[in-house]
Parts: sequence; C-alpha cells; structure tokens
Amino acid sequence: MQLDPALILLDGAWLPGPAEVLDVRDPRDDALVGRIPVSGPAEVDAAVGGAVKAAAGWARTSPGERASLLKAAARELRTRLDEVAELQAREGGKPLGDSRGGVEAGIGTLEQYAELGPLHRGRALQGAYDATDVMRWEPRGVVAVLTPWNDPVAIALQGLGAALAAGNAVVFKPSERTPLSGARVAEVLASHLPPGVLQLLHGDGRTGAPLAAHPDVDVVYHVGSSVTGAAIRRATAETGAHAVLEGGGKDACLVDAGVDPAWAAEQVALGAFANAGQICVSVERVYVHEAVAEPFLAALVDRAGSFEIGPLVDRRQREVVESHVAQAVADGAQVLAGGSTPEGAGAWYPPTVLVGCTDDMTLMREETFGPVAAVRVVSSFDEGLAAAARSTYGLAATVLTPSMEHAQRAARELPVGTVKVNAVFGGAPGGAATPGRGTGQGFGFGPELLDELSRCKVVHWEPART
Repeated sequence: MQLDPALILLDGAWLPGPAEVLDVRDPRDDALVGRIPVSGPAEVDAAVGGAVKAAAGWARTSPGERASLLKAAARELRTRLDEVAELQAREGGKPLGDSRGGVEAGIGTLEQYAELGPLHRGRALQGAYDATDVMRWEPRGVVAVLTPWNDPVAIALQGLGAALAAGNAVVFKPSERTPLSGARVAEVLASHLPPGVLQLLHGDGRTGAPLAAHPDVDVVYHVGSSVTGAAIRRATAETGAHAVLEGGGKDACLVDAGVDPAWAAEQVALGAFANAGQICVSVERVYVHEAVAEPFLAALVDRAGSFEIGPLVDRRQREVVESHVAQAVADGAQVLAGGSTPEGAGAWYPPTVLVGCTDDMTLMREETFGPVAAVRVVSSFDEGLAAAARSTYGLAATVLTPSMEHAQRAARELPVGTVKVNAVFGGAPGGAATPGRGTGQGFGFGPELLDELSRCKVVHWEPART
C-alpha cells in the first residue's frame, strides 16, 4: 500500500496534519512535487507521547526479533528502490543514478544495523571471588531523528536503523526540502514495526525546535546545519537529552608538491563538484603548492567544464553560493571556470573554480555547500597545513601527497574527525568518526552509533547472606 507522503504518523495511524502546508518543488524545473503540513507543538507532543508509550515494549523485544523486523523492512525497500530513488531525485535534484546509489547505501546501512544490534557489546568484571559487575547497554528511550536534504534516504536509514536496532522508539522529522522520500521510507519501516515505535512529523524549524527541546526526548540525532546543531546543543543542555550532532564543514584539501597535477585535479573536482557540492565532506578549500599550481589549475578548469552535475536543492541554496562567489570576486579572487548563474527555471549552478582566494573571504570561512573549488596557492606544505587547520569547523580534510612524513603530519595536526590521504572520498563499511569544533559531537555512524543511542548501566552482583 502506498500512502499519501504528506500524512503524518502518530501512534500507528496515518493522519492529515495541520492546515498550513509547505510546497516541495523539483529544483530542475520548479515543478510542484508535493505539499507537506507544518506540524506544531500539539503534533510534537502527540508524537513524543506516543513514542514514550511504545518505548518500553520495544525495549523488551529481543534484539534478534528487532533485527528480523528491520531486515524485513530492508527487503521491502529493495523491491521499492526505483520508486524511492525517483522520488528523492525529483524533490532534491539528484541525478537518478546518484539517487539510486544513495538509496542502496541507505538500505545497506539498515541491514548492517540489523546485524549489529543483537551483537551490541556488554562486559563483565569480577571484583571479588563471589562478586560480579555486569555492564548492560540498554535503549535510552525516545530518539528524535532529524535528517538533512542532501542525501536524505541514506542518512535517514542510518539514524533510524541504529536507533531502532538499539531498542529505542523514534520520532522522525525529515528535512522540509526533501520530505517525501523520507515519508516513503517511514511508511515501509512502520509497516514492519509495532504501532507507535516510529512516529513521523513534517515541518521546518517550527517543528524541529520543539521536538529537539521536548522534555521527554532522550536523544536528539541531527545531521544538518551547524547553526541548527548549536541550537540543539543549547536545548539539550536544558533537558539533559543526549545529543549526537553532525553539522556543516569547510573541508580543506592540501595538494602537495610532487603529485601528478592531473590526478590531483580529478580528486579535487570529484570532492568539490559531486552532488553539486552538497555533501557534508565536500572539498570547499584547496591549498595547492606553487610547484604544481599551474598545471593543477589548468587540469581543474578543464575538468570543471566537463563535470556533469544536477541542480542545487533550491534557489535559496543557490543564493548562498552566488553570494559567496560574488563576495570573493569583489575581494580580489579570479573566476577561472563557471561562476555565473544560468537563465531559466530551476536552481542550476555550474562547477566553479576560483583562484587568488584568501582565508579572510567568506568563501574560505563559511560553508558554501555548492559546486565551488576555492583555491589558494601556497609556497610550502607547512603554510598549507597551517591554513587548513584554521577553521571553526572540524569535520574532515584531505591531503594529496607522495610524502609519508607529510601524510602523517596531516593526520596528527589537522583538528578534524576524519583525515583522508590520497582520496577525497572512501572509507571502510562500518567506519566511524566524530566531528570536532563547531561541526558537532558524537559518533554519527558506524558501530559506535549504537553506543551513542544506548545507555550503559552497571549492575553489581553479590550472593545474599542467609
């Protein structure tokens, strides 16, 4: 059964939301894809209350049974992969192949957490001959899962899969920019779960803010902007909820002397332009050694001209990119490729390369989240490393270098959660990282996410005296 994606899910029932609605438009041509209601405090209270009621029963469900239900949901999602991928592509602008890959990755993550849930760790310690301490990992209770628009299905299934596998009830609010694919995922998951274990709300910050600050929410899992993440930190400091946050990044890429300039340009183009630059770990700052700068820039400009991308998620996001580029040019940067907004419908923006960027420019300080490679030429690896480390963000960084010494220094000295050596993307399945500085806190993925979404309780056992 396929439900209207604009409905909200409260206590196992699909219901119409409030009268106020938001339009969801295709960023390729501005066509209307659907509408969603803006859930308010009353719906938030109802959703959290329903999750609280369902949490105890779900926590008592055996990990093996929880895993079986999640695996069944994953199997159904595989049969609906093309449908979900097409919906995600229409509302977010991803090319269909990329969208399909993201949905497949999300289903794989759901399957992974279904496997890991029953194996989630515990520990026993013997303090005396007849005494034992047992460390039990138990569900925290109610998890609010708030997900972004740039890879909505994959990230939603990451948060939902881990929270549910760990035995928590969930209130899910997908981004208002890409809510329809999130609703479809929730529909499939909910059909395999006991009523109330998964609640779905729609809306923007007017929905997310009261949800994150709700006194009966035990964990807030948020992937999105750093500004929203900071607000969640403040809210959870008041309620005592545990916050797992991944916000924005301003990821640097160091291009060292001695590398193949064409290969380095291909890496940077992939890092800066893939998904129209709308990836949390996109390359946004490039520090290239002067010894390879000229051929590197020539190759990067050439690649920018042939790199195929979709539109930005909407015109509001395009305005951010336009503003950053315009300010950089006004401050002395030179556009080598792209940099101009095409006429016509949609939220298109071309792959763009700028050189002559300085670290005081907005383009080098604030998250742009668009297909822009901002390049600064440096005279030494030390200069580039020091500049790359200066950021209020702490998500990830890349170093392209033939030098083992430089690779090791970058791994030690860059204050980020992930350092990638000679590859802008990649990573083992099940890998994990925790961001630093203004980007966020906690392990947002990998097996360690199960720890974040569980509470460790120590039980001390001794024999009774009779």
